[in-house]
Amino acid sequence: MPRVIKPEEHQQKHDEILDVAQRLVYTIGYEQMSIQNIIQELGISKGAFYHYFDSKQALLEAMVDRIMAEMEKFLIPIVNDPQIPALEKIERFFDSAARWKSARKEFLTSLLKTWYADENAIVRQKLTAASTRWLTPFLVQIFNQGVDEGVFDIEFCDQTARACITIMTSLGEDIAAGLLNMRPDDTLERQMEALKAMEKSILAYRVAIERVLGAPRDSITLFNLDLLREWVLTVDPPSASTIPSID
Repeated sequence: MPRVIKPEEHQQKHDEILDVAQRLVYTIGYEQMSIQNIIQELGISKGAFYHYFDSKQALLEAMVDRIMAEMEKFLIPIVNDPQIPALEKIERFFDSAARWKSARKEFLTSLLKTWYADENAIVRQKLTAASTRWLTPFLVQIFNQGVDEGVFDIEFCDQTARACITIMTSLGEDIAAGLLNMRPDDTLERQMEALKAMEKSILAYRVAIERVLGAPRDSITLFNLDLLREWVLTVDPPSASTIPSID
């Protein structure tokens, strides 16, 4: 008689497989990762693996869904709060994503090079597509509210949401490129140069977002600069009052 697996046991094993797969993606890359790597590390059979995921592609989609679910915990309360004005919602929306990453700073920094390697191009593409599908309805809800409040001038909210996601994705890639160009032995002067370049990028993308939304100039903050400085400055950072501002 086949063994009956309890739902909680099934979920636990499902999550264990995802944990190992996600770590392997970050350390060796999706293309290099094999199902054999996973079953060897977990000490399970191929049959057991395929009981939970019918392919490597299905595993990838589950990893993307998990990342989206983690982000959802931060974003849904913001979007659905009727007491928060649209402009503030946009700021909190982007700030929550930044803080989610900042809370995992050491982990994400160590994985940055692998994440942007060619071996993870498929994962990045999948995650970008999933993010666009998942985030668009939330942004449309905020944009409609902003139009009603008279702070946004948008004719096509759905397409505008997709355009904003593309802009923010590009900003994220610019910041990642700046971080990847830095070295552990960089001087404070070199770090400050990198910080200034990233701040200029943030300013440029902020202007682009405001124009797309028809929002007032300097009305939206895309990225908390204090968080950016935490990522960039690692050698005797000066006080905040002495750090050049993009404003």
